[in-house]
Amino acid sequence: MAGERLSVRNVRELLRHKWVLGLGHRDVARALGISIGAVSQTLGRAASAGLCWEEVERLTEPELLARVYPATPAMARRLPDFAAIHTERQRTGVTLELLHHEYLEQHPGGYRYTQFCEYYRRWCRKLRLSMRQIHRVGERLFTDYSGKKPGIIDPASGEIIEVELFVAALGASSYTYAEATHTQRSADFIASHTRTVEFFGGVCELTICDQLRSGVTTPCRYEPGLQRTYQEWAEHYGTTVLPARPRAPRDKAIVEVAVQVTQRWVLARLRNQRFFSLAALNARIAELLADLNNRPMRIYGKSRRERFLELDRPVLRPLPATRFEHAEWKTVRVNIDYHVELDRHYYSVPYQLFGEELELRYTASTVEAFHRGSRVHSHRRSYVKGGYTTVAEHMPKSHREHLEWSPSRLIGWAQSVGPDTKELVAAILADRPHPEQGYRSCLGILRLSRSYGNTRLEAACRRAVVVRARSYRHVASILKNGLDSQPWTRPATAAKPSTDHANLRGADYYRHDTGPSKTGTE
Repeated sequence: MAGERLSVRNVRELLRHKWVLGLGHRDVARALGISIGAVSQTLGRAASAGLCWEEVERLTEPELLARVYPATPAMARRLPDFAAIHTERQRTGVTLELLHHEYLEQHPGGYRYTQFCEYYRRWCRKLRLSMRQIHRVGERLFTDYSGKKPGIIDPASGEIIEVELFVAALGASSYTYAEATHTQRSADFIASHTRTVEFFGGVCELTICDQLRSGVTTPCRYEPGLQRTYQEWAEHYGTTVLPARPRAPRDKAIVEVAVQVTQRWVLARLRNQRFFSLAALNARIAELLADLNNRPMRIYGKSRRERFLELDRPVLRPLPATRFEHAEWKTVRVNIDYHVELDRHYYSVPYQLFGEELELRYTASTVEAFHRGSRVHSHRRSYVKGGYTTVAEHMPKSHREHLEWSPSRLIGWAQSVGPDTKELVAAILADRPHPEQGYRSCLGILRLSRSYGNTRLEAACRRAVVVRARSYRHVASILKNGLDSQPWTRPATAAKPSTDHANLRGADYYRHDTGPSKTGTE
């Protein structure tokens, strides 16, 4: 007989009002806030059970309910598997109504939809607060750092150095990744994210992080500003970064629980072990992490790894073909020599950008220059302090023409004038610490042929070579004063002075004499 089922207190009060006070059905219904039909039904059940008021007073609450509402085959309905229902709800498009329909297909005499939902809500209330959220499969990746930190020992000093513990977890399966890093700075923070998606073998739609300075440059509850390299990382892997609200741990409850579990099942087990490098520490963390992910969860009866392979892994977005390369950004201004500076090395940009503000994006191998969001050039990165990396196309035309000259080209041009011109040009280039310092002087000498001709220039260079004149100014002076056309011979080699002279004693004077002295006696 279907109908309204009363609580044990209402059953006892109903029977007291009827059997002791003698009230009518309508008055009892008004007093207890129930329907008249419920009054009639409950009285009928009590009569069928053979109860009287004296016996009702002696019965305990469970005994009274059992007598008034005895279990029948029709009422012995099978409860749904709420852990399985909770898991299925995490799949895209799955609703409680669909799951109830599937439940009735297997158990036609099961609970109706209202009671089905009520029992499920009661089951959910038994879960921890952080697990009440429904996370769709493959939708969210949560990341955070542990407040408790592991440490490594400096082999040189024996000092214990605290390092950071990065933790990440998937929303649907709670599959967990953890690793130690030296710092929480941008390079370590983003590199940990890269290794995380590689560990999972795919990417989620959303990446939920705390509002750390490493990833969020402008903390805000409503419109946080992402750090530029972090945004590039998200674009490279096709995910969207969604920072959690400040002081709102429920936004990332999954990873909060993952941090606690990692502290208990990974960090606590490292307390009596010593590590002398970050690599050794991470190798041990990986072993303990595998054990954690393979440990069955009480709620679901399955491990995190099993749930990951069942739920998240099939729907994760694929990794890109190339790994993300970490880059930093720097704002610079173009100098008068159309170069910008990075780590004391100078890179050229188009000379038209002189005085403009540019942004440099640099990695370990490349340097890219951006002007108002558009890339103007990319250089291979150099670590030579004080060096220059220059592209000819960035130079003004006059500078390019100067750059096109080389020692061999200048000497070849001088050879076309004559051997003495070639000798002078080669001497000028050799005398300078850097050949480039002699280019302008050599070009000036060679261009004198336009005004004086090759013959006169060759004669002037001959005279300059002999007198060791090593500049354009000397050659131009020779030509201007007409010294190249005057009869002139190379000075002869100076004669060696004679040694035949009365004041010169000669070598024999100093020769040792073994005979008797001329001034003394034996």
